[in-house]
Amino acid sequence: RAWSVQRRAMAVFVTRRIPVEGLRVLSQAGGCRVQQWDSEEPVPRAELLAGVAGKRGLLCLLSDHIDREVLEAAGPDLKVISTMSVGFDHLALEEIKKRGIRVGYTPDVLTDATAELSVALLLSACRRLPEAVEQVKNGGWTTWKPLWMCGYGLSDSTVGIIGLGRIGQAVARRLKPFGVKKFLYTGSGPKPESGAEFEAEFVSLTRLAEESDFVVVTCALTPATQGMCNKDFFTRMKKTSVFVNTSRGSVVNQEDLYNALAHGQIAAAGLDVTTPEPLPTDHPLLSLKNCVILPHIGSATYATRSTMAVLAANNLLAGLRGEAMPHELLL
Repeated sequence: RAWSVQRRAMAVFVTRRIPVEGLRVLSQAGGCRVQQWDSEEPVPRAELLAGVAGKRGLLCLLSDHIDREVLEAAGPDLKVISTMSVGFDHLALEEIKKRGIRVGYTPDVLTDATAELSVALLLSACRRLPEAVEQVKNGGWTTWKPLWMCGYGLSDSTVGIIGLGRIGQAVARRLKPFGVKKFLYTGSGPKPESGAEFEAEFVSLTRLAEESDFVVVTCALTPATQGMCNKDFFTRMKKTSVFVNTSRGSVVNQEDLYNALAHGQIAAAGLDVTTPEPLPTDHPLLSLKNCVILPHIGSATYATRSTMAVLAANNLLAGLRGEAMPHELLL
């Protein structure tokens, strides 16, 4: 009898095919009964609602919208939600808190990979790499020309970071050796201990827009940051400046960004995140030469994704056992 209660206690639903290392952690845990949506593609809504019913644990991804409907479909047995992401804007936290459900997430482990990708995206946009590759392929490369394919360099520049958290600091740490002259940052408040390493100055969003040669967005998506990079922001930026976003698509007003890029208000942009994701192939931003768009691959190294899956699995198991999670989001 006790064993059957234990079996029921450990019933979990995994919303996607995740790295095998994560699944192994769950399958090797005694009494953990795993049901998984075994596909590379997101779980359809109906399957998610059916899959979560009666489960005690849910391991989800940032593409799964865990709202009130999902929580109601799960029923009162659901005790733990573990997301394989650092962001949690896809979780209805108020509803989750109301039900006393614990939440695990995966910060820290993807910081380095995301920071590396942010730097790669910045360099791709400012030195026009995709555009240059295209010229080689389509015969646009005829001879060496003094002003052809010129972009903007990091040496002696001012870099503005929106959100000097773990990823923002990791980006600054990597950009500093390029000869960046000055770092500015903005956020909910000054972080002297975080900014000290780069002698970064805390400024208003307005001043950051006006003075930065490169703007890198690494903040969380909150009601305060939603649509923050808009027409007013881009209008204040220099015509020679480059804008990079590796946080969440909704921080940017994409129509305003398109206009800024199309009318030469800013020089270029690099995005790893968009609204929606995936971006429709006929989206206006994709028609621009000066906009580099990647398919949300910030954390996409084999090692990082494997570590994320293992951490998500360990968060889930700790929650099910009533133990301290390696990384719990305190609601």
